[in-house]
Amino acid sequence: MTGALHITLINDLTVSAGGQFLPLVSSRKTLALLAYLLITGREHRRENLCELFFDNTNDPRASLRWSLTKLRKTLNADAEVLITTKAGVRIDFDRVTLDVDFVRQVHDAASPTLDELEQAAALLADKPLTSIELSRADDYMLWLLGEREQLQSLRGGIFQRLAEAQELSDQDAVRWLRTWARVDPYSVEAHRHLAAKLTALGLMDEARQVAARFDEVLGEKQSILEADPPRSTGGQPAPRQSIGFCKSPDGVSIAYASVGSGPPLVKAANWLNHLELDWESPIWGETFRALARQNTFVRYDERGNGLSDWDVPEISFPAFLEDLETVVDHLGLDRFPLLGMSQGCAVSIEYAVKHPQKVSALILIGGYAAGWRIGLSRAEIEQREAVLTLTRHGWGTDNPAYRQIFSQTFMPDADAERLDWFNDFQRQCTSPENAVRFQEAFGDIDVRHLLPQVQVPTLVLHAREDQRIPLDCGRELASNIPTAELVTLESQSHIILGDEPAWEVCMTEIRRFLGRHGLV
Repeated sequence: MTGALHITLINDLTVSAGGQFLPLVSSRKTLALLAYLLITGREHRRENLCELFFDNTNDPRASLRWSLTKLRKTLNADAEVLITTKAGVRIDFDRVTLDVDFVRQVHDAASPTLDELEQAAALLADKPLTSIELSRADDYMLWLLGEREQLQSLRGGIFQRLAEAQELSDQDAVRWLRTWARVDPYSVEAHRHLAAKLTALGLMDEARQVAARFDEVLGEKQSILEADPPRSTGGQPAPRQSIGFCKSPDGVSIAYASVGSGPPLVKAANWLNHLELDWESPIWGETFRALARQNTFVRYDERGNGLSDWDVPEISFPAFLEDLETVVDHLGLDRFPLLGMSQGCAVSIEYAVKHPQKVSALILIGGYAAGWRIGLSRAEIEQREAVLTLTRHGWGTDNPAYRQIFSQTFMPDADAERLDWFNDFQRQCTSPENAVRFQEAFGDIDVRHLLPQVQVPTLVLHAREDQRIPLDCGRELASNIPTAELVTLESQSHIILGDEPAWEVCMTEIRRFLGRHGLV
């Protein structure tokens, strides 16, 4: 890592030049401001920074000016690194190297060196970004939580590649795997790799202890000593997903994941997503692994949730479309089938009509063409508006009753364990404010006029007794898309779970559809 200024944020916030540490102001707000400018990587308007950091001061603009003056003394000693105007503030990254960027580059590199992997793993060996936490700054802390989740999501890829490096000794491999299991105590992959390595070295007693401790933490038997991940093919472990990040035209960081091999299959985002939590979840895990068996399965967290930026200027249907466009363009995908679930179906339809050269087929599960403000009765609209109020006031609390409103309608037949998991999952995925913004945006969706313009083969799947999106919405899609076929699933779930008979029907129909059109 070279450059005029080297700045660390993951552990302690430091600024150094030529191997010498430079003095920093002790104000936590000022240091948090610096971290925000560095991690977001774009210019911010002064009024937005005042609102985020200094809203509870007597004179927010004066407080911002004081902080910027202190930062200039450190950053601008030899060159103008901190650039300020009357309207905005930004960092000149030509003069800066950042440990956060280094970790991401190592994770995404095709062939990182052993030294780079060890440096990155050491940076992620503890809870990241703790030195820039602030009290009584809720919006900033929500943003910071999202950034922390992004960094933590890189651990698995880095630690696993490090432990598998041929030039690393067995002793060092075990040491790094133990660190991974320590910092990610709920990770099946971390404990499975540690137990497997210990077993290969003949350390069976310790391997059993690792498995027993993990089962105790999780409260259930995982059989990590002998079993591969669920539903893997040919006795082989489920493939490891790769997570990366790209920037939308309005500067929002969008997280995406790809896994598997073969022709690409792209999934549009839906309510709600988290690339890391989804993958090993009891809700989505089996579905996503099944979709990755014969294809390179690509999905992403749209803005406002998951590992993507939470603090975003816009959450709307056009922004959802832009997020999908950003990921596809970043990955350089030429032509692919597009899969949508719930509101992701409308996004997929709009994308297919706007980019007909890109989309080879559509798969639409539990979808609709018109949002709740358009397609529901007055009584149902009033119910949805009441849920908005409940969400606004109760989403972030420890009481799961507010989120249970969604869980029960998504999966009415799910057991208590999965309902509890989904309740907690939703809270981890987004903020109360964004949960309301998402629901508001869903209400205004309307792609009914685009349905006759879809020209690619389309498979519509919908549960007959769907408690969230009525079957009539699926029928509307199928009857107005000229190339569509409708498959009705015998279930009342909006999210079809892996142990439902309807799940096997759904996966079989998708494989049949893709195979018939040469897309696997």
